[in-house]
Amino acid sequence: MKRKKILALLMVAALCVGTVAGCGSKDTESSKSESGKNENSESSTGDSEDDLSPITFKYYNADGKNGNWENPVAQAITEATGVTLDISYPVSSTGDPDEDISLMIAEDKYPDMIYAKQSVNSLYEAGALIDMTDLIEEYGPNIKKMYGDEFEKLKWGSGDEGIYQLSYAGVGYQILATEGNCQIQYAALKENNYEYPKTLEEYEALIKQYLAAHPKTDDGLDTIGISMSAADWHWLITLSNPAGFIADGAPDNGSWLVDDNYNCIYKHVSDKEKEYFRWLSRMYDEGILDPNFATQTDDDYIAKLASGRVVAITDALWHYGQAEATLKAEGKLDKTYCPLPVTIDAETKAPTLMYQGLQVGYGLAITKDCEDPVRAIKFLDYLCSDEGAVLYKWGVEGENYFVDENGMRYRTEEEIAKASSDPDYGKNTGIGNYTGFPIYGDGAVDENGNPYTPVTRESVIAEYNEEQKAACEAWNVEMLTDIFPQPDEFETPPYSPLWAYATPQATREGVFAGGDAVMGARTVVEAVAVAKKVAVAMDEYMKSLPADTAADPYADIPVFQTPTSDVLAKQQL
Repeated sequence: MKRKKILALLMVAALCVGTVAGCGSKDTESSKSESGKNENSESSTGDSEDDLSPITFKYYNADGKNGNWENPVAQAITEATGVTLDISYPVSSTGDPDEDISLMIAEDKYPDMIYAKQSVNSLYEAGALIDMTDLIEEYGPNIKKMYGDEFEKLKWGSGDEGIYQLSYAGVGYQILATEGNCQIQYAALKENNYEYPKTLEEYEALIKQYLAAHPKTDDGLDTIGISMSAADWHWLITLSNPAGFIADGAPDNGSWLVDDNYNCIYKHVSDKEKEYFRWLSRMYDEGILDPNFATQTDDDYIAKLASGRVVAITDALWHYGQAEATLKAEGKLDKTYCPLPVTIDAETKAPTLMYQGLQVGYGLAITKDCEDPVRAIKFLDYLCSDEGAVLYKWGVEGENYFVDENGMRYRTEEEIAKASSDPDYGKNTGIGNYTGFPIYGDGAVDENGNPYTPVTRESVIAEYNEEQKAACEAWNVEMLTDIFPQPDEFETPPYSPLWAYATPQATREGVFAGGDAVMGARTVVEAVAVAKKVAVAMDEYMKSLPADTAADPYADIPVFQTPTSDVLAKQQL
């Protein structure tokens, strides 16, 4: 039994050594700093409820964006809290957050607060982060209100119940715009009288129908049925993720499927996904799937989409959005892509609009070098308050937004146009400018039904182009998302999306995970590094198990050993 456990664990560890990375674990007693305790904080704890005296915190943002604190929103936050952020980077910073954070750890010098993304585990292992649990309990009512029923998910896990960061992901978000499970050009839908496919069989038929009618584009290029970007890490986006959505109707849990008993399996070995890959193979054999899908560069793939010659894709909007922008600029709206709820069969439900719960893993943390942890937690609590949340996402009342006679917030047409066309809008106003801040998600509303962000059902509909409007009219719906299974048809899992977990040990004792199953695409160097961390965590776990007293059935089998030089000589190496 012990041998089987070891083999299983080693197989999971092997998954980590690829082009992606996860994170390691550490003995909880040696890795965490005591909650809110800091040698510098005793004389500057800011006990007064109304302490608005000026204080400056250094803040490191791993995204390296928009470092100024001179805009109107930032100044309003300072006025409300007394806090100014000095968004600083190490003097020798190369712009690589992993290198920056490695330098911090090597020098044992940290900013007051930090948004470290995937490097948070390295900071945790170095004991650089404080446990915010007690601080939140005493000074963070708005933090607890924001995270609500999902507050417990902020706990680190793997035996450590501490809270070391506040999730950056929008709390209580609703999916108001989506790319669906897969996409097809509006031109193909129009020629099919806007009858959209629901199953893979119907999707295939529509693609073939359009290809037969339009073997070449207006520019004389060969029309391609389906294309993908699978030569590098983008295979996760165009091949791996859609396989789970389409075949199993599964939400995004990295490379895992989770059953009703919380057992996990590697998703690409499921029977339905095997069937999906057989379908793709047939599309390849029939010339429907781009013959270069597995070898073309990502730039080549995007260029094909931007030319308007690819009828259908299985992608994410953030990835193909650049191509759509080009098509829109050239007036080829009918060559842009309509989101579809296609699944492998009529019984499988598209999980596109499912609320998976709070995403953990990335977030804002307070370090052990923080000058005043109490003022820091109060600052974060203000950001989580209704006042702070609205200020950060809407801007300054009377300038960026107004309130109507019913108490509902709104923006003028001029402000909406400015926000959508000015690339420096966020930097100049401060609205949504600082990655890592705890926020409410789009679609979330306060107790009066007032949205926390300007992105609402109405605002999304108002920005539809003529192709999107025509599709909605043909389907007799208000929004493109109305043709998808709705959020209330799904239950919210009691765990966060698995790709978002920061530690290598999964939620089941003795099971370890890393690689794309945990954190998504990373570099080869990071993959090797995380494989070592997972191996160390596995070794520590296995050493904690009771000794195996069973006799080794292979002990008496002779082992033939050949000097390496002899082997190389035989192979003529």
